Amino acid sequence: MNQMTTGASNDFERATAIARDMVTRYGMTDELGPMVYSDNEGEVFLGRSVTKTTNMSEETMRKVDLVIRRIIDEQYGIARRLIEENQDKMHAMAKALLEFETIDADQIEDIMTGKPARLPKDWTPPSGGKSDSSPPPVSTDTPAPAI
Repeated sequence: MNQMTTGASNDFERATAIARDMVTRYGMTDELGPMVYSDNEGEVFLGRSVTKTTNMSEETMRKVDLVIRRIIDEQYGIARRLIEENQDKMHAMAKALLEFETIDADQIEDIMTGKPARLPKDWTPPSGGKSDSSPPPVSTDTPAPAI
C-alpha cells in the first residue's frame, strides 16, 4: 500500500472508462445531470469504436474531466480505506489461497469473522504425504538467484 506499481494499470483504465460512461453516457451525476454528452458512432474496428462524436464545449469537457476525477478519487479513497482496515483479512485470504489454491464461501466467512480458514470441502493435501498442508520451510542459507 505504500508503493506504486504498474500492476493496477488495467484496473485504473477500466475504472476511468466506467466513470466516463457514468458522466457522459448515463447522466449519473448531479453536477452535469441526466444528459448524454458523447455518442459512439457504432463503427467497430478490432473491437473498438473508430470514431466518437463529442457534442460539448471546452468548458463542459473540463467539467466532465473534473467530475470523472472526483469519482475516481472518491472511490480510490474508499477502496484504500477498506483494504487498510481489513489488511489482516486480506493476508489471511492470501495465505489460504497459497495453501489450498482455492477458497470457498465457508472459508471466506471464517476469515471475515476472524477465525482461521477451515479446510475446503473435498480438499486433499498435495502429494508427498504431508497432512498438515503447511508449506515446506524456506531456507535462508542460500540466497535466491538474481533475476
